[in-house]
Amino acid sequence: MATKRTYGDACRFAHALDLVGERWALLVVRELLLGPKRFTDLRNGLANASSNILAERLRELEKNGVVRRRKLPPPAASSVYELTDWGQELEPIVTRLGAWGAGSPVPPHAQTIGADSIVLALRSLFDPELAGGKIATYELRLGEDVFHVDIGDWEIELRRGAAEDADAAIETDPGTLAAVLTGGLPLDAALDSGAMSVGGSRRAAARFLRLFPMPEPCPAVAG
Repeated sequence: MATKRTYGDACRFAHALDLVGERWALLVVRELLLGPKRFTDLRNGLANASSNILAERLRELEKNGVVRRRKLPPPAASSVYELTDWGQELEPIVTRLGAWGAGSPVPPHAQTIGADSIVLALRSLFDPELAGGKIATYELRLGEDVFHVDIGDWEIELRRGAAEDADAAIETDPGTLAAVLTGGLPLDAALDSGAMSVGGSRRAAARFLRLFPMPEPCPAVAG
């Protein structure tokens, strides 16, 4: 007999939704795609999820083999959550779902975006033709979050942490970065206002920010 936790359907797609289809589950996966996080870090990234709901989703994902909990060695001695190898396989699915959502004819209601969200959006929006196979390294500093971005061989690689000898280091907040990427805020205006700063080559930073064109929104269906 089906319960509210299952679709009761032998279809593999339905089973996948049984595993990660609960509210907040895929957003937990999103928050862990770039590396392990403590519970408090997850709460910061998912500010609209209550602690109880987040804890419940983590227990379910851990039980389903998507997430595991690991205790860090001293002196940290705290626990972090991370994706299992199988859970990490959700990365292209989350990326493609984000790319599909970018074409929505209805803009998102929320105005805020987290650091991990905007960095992962870079992967879904990346246009390798614009990159032209050039090799470059960038550092993104979004508040307390720092990310290393490598461009090369027609691909983009993202990971948490600083980048040594970066061609450009861009420091801003997630909302400003999103506004520049979507064209809502010109780069020069962001730099002149102090909302964004660039270390290293300003030309390299401008070239980097042009590699992520927004798709044209799908036309709305007339009612």
